[in-house]
Amino acid sequence: MSEKKKKHANPSLFNTMMTPHFCPGCHYGIIIRCLAEALEKTEAVGDTILVTGIGCSMVSAHYIKNLEGMVALHGRAPAVATGIKRSLGRDKIVMTMTGDGDLSSIGIAEIVAAANRFEKITSIFLNNSNFGTTGGQMAPTSLIGQVTPTSPEGRTADHGGFPIHMAELMAQFKGVVYSFRGTVHTHKNYNRTLKAIVTAIEKQREDAGLSFVEILAACPPGHHVKPKDGLDLVTDKLIPEFELGEFKNADRPV
Repeated sequence: MSEKKKKHANPSLFNTMMTPHFCPGCHYGIIIRCLAEALEKTEAVGDTILVTGIGCSMVSAHYIKNLEGMVALHGRAPAVATGIKRSLGRDKIVMTMTGDGDLSSIGIAEIVAAANRFEKITSIFLNNSNFGTTGGQMAPTSLIGQVTPTSPEGRTADHGGFPIHMAELMAQFKGVVYSFRGTVHTHKNYNRTLKAIVTAIEKQREDAGLSFVEILAACPPGHHVKPKDGLDLVTDKLIPEFELGEFKNADRPV
């Protein structure tokens, strides 16, 4: 195998036999690949349990070989992950993967409570600025002016409020030791996000506190764009609203 092919080959943990579930141009598949690569780099897959919420992310565990997974009720992934982590202790890496319609809406009380208690779990938050699974309705992360079935004339601050910034919110809690926002829409940003997930796993191994990684993603059906235009949408629409970067990196609750 050539060096170029090796560089772009699937992680050994990636289940290539899994039938794709995602719409053309969706970034969730790339994000799951990124998670698989992070688990491979940290050699954590055998010790990891992935709890997903209701939504497009709920099939994530099936794409990674030897990964234990379960689906929580809508919004309850942090609570379920808390129970698993407290029951099994430091020997298990417990992660959640949930969308913005799940975590920042019905589940926001759960993640805020987990952060306040500094639960030793890792939360992967997928932000595509809409309720992707149920038809693209307005989510707490939807942009001002964004047209959805529940904001047909575009979201307005007076009616729907402003987009919630979860990575910045999580960074305010003393129990959150790591908070990051990235994307996977370019090679450079993919590598940054990969590094962030690795760091988040390492923080959990150190039993330091809750680690949080937000990842912006295109949703062509929900954003009403062609699949190929999703990359530009992340650059032109999502990133200007949701700043990329590391918002907190601490060794202990602070």
